[in-house]
Amino acid sequence: MGKVLIIGAGGVANVVVHKCCQNPEVFEEICIASRTKSKCDAMKAELDGGKTKIQTAKVDADNTDEVIALIKSFKPEMVINVALPYQDLTIMDACLATGVHYLDTANYELPEIPKFEYSWQWAYKERFEKAGLTAILGCGFDPGVTGVFSAYALKHYFDEINYIDIVDANAGDHGYPFATNFNPEINIREITAEGKYWEEGKWIITEPLEIKRVYDLPVIGPKDTYLLYHEELESLAKNITGLKRIRFFMTFSQNYINHLTVLQNVGMTSIEPILFEGKMIQPLHFLKAVLPDPASLGPRTKGKTNIGNICQGFKDGKPVTYYVYNICDHEACYAEVGSQAISYTTGVPAMIGAKLLLEGVWKKPGVYNVEEFDPDPFMDELNKQGLPWIEDFNPTLID
Repeated sequence: MGKVLIIGAGGVANVVVHKCCQNPEVFEEICIASRTKSKCDAMKAELDGGKTKIQTAKVDADNTDEVIALIKSFKPEMVINVALPYQDLTIMDACLATGVHYLDTANYELPEIPKFEYSWQWAYKERFEKAGLTAILGCGFDPGVTGVFSAYALKHYFDEINYIDIVDANAGDHGYPFATNFNPEINIREITAEGKYWEEGKWIITEPLEIKRVYDLPVIGPKDTYLLYHEELESLAKNITGLKRIRFFMTFSQNYINHLTVLQNVGMTSIEPILFEGKMIQPLHFLKAVLPDPASLGPRTKGKTNIGNICQGFKDGKPVTYYVYNICDHEACYAEVGSQAISYTTGVPAMIGAKLLLEGVWKKPGVYNVEEFDPDPFMDELNKQGLPWIEDFNPTLID
């Protein structure tokens, strides 16, 4: 059916490539491109011989002209951007210049400022509309599936949703004293930023990790859960009818928090450049270099993740509480695609979004977050593609 350019060669890209090859009737041909071509070649070597034709290429996604040249050479119908969020706008510019559709898993972030918001990408809406192109933003799990969960709940069980708590819990154990399950730089910038949630039409700011709740989650049990700001809050506050409050919680062990606190205290999480041996370096870049590569965690990680939405609102004047979530097993993910569950839960939804776009199901000119599309076909694909979901109409609420 289609040709797709996949930019990125980390753990999430590995999952996207594997899942595309599991759906060759849609993904007839793919090109995997990255600054490090050897990583792309390794994926190709593992999957060559199947029905999906695979090419590889070297590209610097910070360079719009290089991305344009690659798109013109390969001639894809769309680009799946699983590179770094700093490169979103570069790739979107290249898509506009060449007339191809776009999908990513994380919103744009300025390299020099630990701040992420959709304003920069939403500003592209009119240009994508005029070009007749679709751009799908944040099509991972959170953001991504959590937005689809919200839209599905609103469509089927609510007239209005007043409260949403998104809970992202990882009960996996990789055996290291300290490591991050995805890009250390992005992960640590996110966690050390101020917390933020939306309530009654305004944003409430908290200190980093100030709000903690112990929450007893299905399958994985009680976990220390901390309020963070997460990008889907911005789009869901805008797009979900009747919303009065939306929050995002993520689990961290005390061991993780202790290590992070020490690293912060000695300045290793800073993005302010310092002079070291005659060169200006960011301490966080150095920390990233010495921490384990998230892609290496797959064979070591055991346990499960639990990610989902707790929704409260009304249907036909009656109060409704609804919890929808997915349980994912790290070892099962590694056995299937060679990546742990954090990468799997991001990569599978990216493939699903691309599949629906190529099939014309999620295809309309403009720039959209996932909750702005019909959730039903996506929810159906989650069950088919390895991320089945569970519903609970009597969940315990977070206080």
